[in-house]
Amino acid sequence: MFTLRNFSGFLSDTLRLVTRGSRLYYAWVGFLLLLIAIGTIAYIGQLNQGLIVTKMRDQVSWGFYIGNFTFLVGVAAAAIMLVIPAYIYDWEPIKEITILGEMLAISALIMCLGFVMVDIGRPDRFWHIIPLVGRLNWPQSMLAWDVIVLNLYLLLNWFVVTYLLFCAYTERHYVKKLVLPLVLLSIPMAVSIHTVTAYLYNGLAARPFWNSAILAPRFLASAFCSGPAILLILLQVLRKTTRLSIKDEAIFKVAELMAYTMGFNLFLTAAEAFKELYSGTEHMVYFQYLLFGLKGHNTLVPYAWASILCGLAAFILFLVPRTRTNWVTLNIGCVLIYASVYIEKGMGLIIPGLTPDVLGDIYVYRPSFTEIAVAAGIFAIGFLVFTLMLKAAVPMMLGEFTISKGRASGETVH
Repeated sequence: MFTLRNFSGFLSDTLRLVTRGSRLYYAWVGFLLLLIAIGTIAYIGQLNQGLIVTKMRDQVSWGFYIGNFTFLVGVAAAAIMLVIPAYIYDWEPIKEITILGEMLAISALIMCLGFVMVDIGRPDRFWHIIPLVGRLNWPQSMLAWDVIVLNLYLLLNWFVVTYLLFCAYTERHYVKKLVLPLVLLSIPMAVSIHTVTAYLYNGLAARPFWNSAILAPRFLASAFCSGPAILLILLQVLRKTTRLSIKDEAIFKVAELMAYTMGFNLFLTAAEAFKELYSGTEHMVYFQYLLFGLKGHNTLVPYAWASILCGLAAFILFLVPRTRTNWVTLNIGCVLIYASVYIEKGMGLIIPGLTPDVLGDIYVYRPSFTEIAVAAGIFAIGFLVFTLMLKAAVPMMLGEFTISKGRASGETVH
């Protein structure tokens, strides 16, 4: 039964749990705090001097920050790769680890909001888009839709994770009639967060590179590759470092689903490239700059082809059952697909959409040290949130830290 006393005990015991651990745990948390401090110092410098300390200019007004934001929205959306087989098809091996995907989504969304914040030149005016405080301009503004769906998806995952862990802490079974509708609601919401993000791009008619009807399905297909790639590696780490029972069949099933989404992503990318290159219109210049270079500028060419080749190699590794179920080739494939999608959502999406500019000039953009330091700090915040959630979740999921066992069991968890 939910009582304020039980919930306050849950919060205080969780706080005590996450502040205790092994030397390795303290070292990892200390390293993340160091990165956060470096990122904070860099961001203070950006606030004092303005966005001029970045390499973004009028020609390229979106850069490293928005590229990371777009990628991480996909990571957050990928939680449904566990939800669908677990709750739609009631597959028990994945149902046991679905909460880990939801925690990854929470961490990714916190990083998304962080990248949006640092990309705003005047964060003191952020209040303009806060509902009931400023003017959100909903439903006309796509930015308003993005603010709403991202925050609702964050709150939904936070509530489900907190409720499930509270039930484990109080040694009570969760109420299925409450959890199941919320988990199923997360499926369309996960689709919506990346769809709305795609609409932010393809709704800009003056940007032909983004103005494509298949941009949203491309975003979703790539998201359902990159997010699970991160999760598969995390599951293997957790299986080695904790007593969580994560079955091989759960990992291999996620890998199989990734093979299908990777194939669809490659097909959509090839379809878009064919449309641009075969038609030969003036809009082809953006794809030409990305894939082959333009006017002696070929900065993006190595990144573009690296993304394509990594994606193809990963698709083959995941498509063949023998390599998909081999731990070495499985992990190689995870790294390759992560690299492929990270490049595709960053250098391969943002820069060619803005280059050449409307006057035909080419501004070569490379992230500044400030941007890299700030980004490192935001990633460290996300990793720290995920680490702390895991520190509390694992012993509760195993039944080692409950309201009846309390402090004693918490001290044995590393």
